[in-house]
Amino acid sequence: MTEPRSGVKTLGIKLPDALHAQFTLVAQLDGISLGDAVLRAVELYVSTKRQEPDFAARASAALEEIEREAAARRGAIEGLLGTSPDQPETSPKPTSRSRKTATDE
Repeated sequence: MTEPRSGVKTLGIKLPDALHAQFTLVAQLDGISLGDAVLRAVELYVSTKRQEPDFAARASAALEEIEREAAARRGAIEGLLGTSPDQPETSPKPTSRSRKTATDE
């Protein structure tokens, strides 16, 4: 067994028998391995999707969501470590002043 190359992921997929047979035949006719054929297919898929009109907007929205989630996790960790500049105060904020003002009037 060979060691996986750095920067490469292994992908296992399930294909219906008929599609697998066709895919195998096409790869053989092209003189390439199934792995190379899958790589070409994935590259074509990614290239096609990148050209869709709304792709950039969807990618930007996904990036913004990732950044929001990362900021929330960062804040939680900083809060646990006591290093967050925005961490809640340990003593309650002075709200009694506004209450006194409301009841005194």
